[in-house]
Amino acid sequence: MEKVDPKKQLKHLYGASVRTIALVEVPALNFLMIDGEGDPNTTQAFTDAVEALYSVSYTAKFMVKKGPLAIDYGVLPLESLWWTDDMAQFSPNNKGIWKWTVLIMQPQWVTADLVHDARQQAAKKKALPLLPDLRFESFEEGKAAQVLHIGPYADEAPTIERLHQFIADQGLERCGKHHEIYLNDPRRTDPAKLKTIIRQPVQ
Repeated sequence: MEKVDPKKQLKHLYGASVRTIALVEVPALNFLMIDGEGDPNTTQAFTDAVEALYSVSYTAKFMVKKGPLAIDYGVLPLESLWWTDDMAQFSPNNKGIWKWTVLIMQPQWVTADLVHDARQQAAKKKALPLLPDLRFESFEEGKAAQVLHIGPYADEAPTIERLHQFIADQGLERCGKHHEIYLNDPRRTDPAKLKTIIRQPVQ
């Protein structure tokens, strides 16, 4: 059986530095995605979306492992895109109007047909209210700046400001949606040790 770590294969995208802000080119990658809106801390839909994504991602992983490909790989981290209709109103103090997409990247050997079968299997194991909203889609971000934040999510503001200042200093403009990649599980990690890649597309 072949063992593969997709995160290491894409180290420039899933590895970041606290000290150094990097410019990266993000190609088209395949994701499982679910859209929603509202404060992620209080909206049940956000919790349900995350559960559906993980359930299908792990089901697909074990299907690949036990199937003809016999590849054992690590499931990629949870990610999220955040925005508001008017980005001038995007503020941590007004999360109720946030819109979001939660997503998990899928390796190239995970196909639409396999995702279809994984959804059916996941549905048999447990109730997943947002499973019908899950989609398998390619997403290309293009040029982006990213940096690693260590600590509670609520303390991200200075890191985000530093990232935005870097973008301005490079003569670039922000575009697209605020992007976060969660490298560890908040349910099992001390908030002070949480690692989050903060990424902002630029033009």
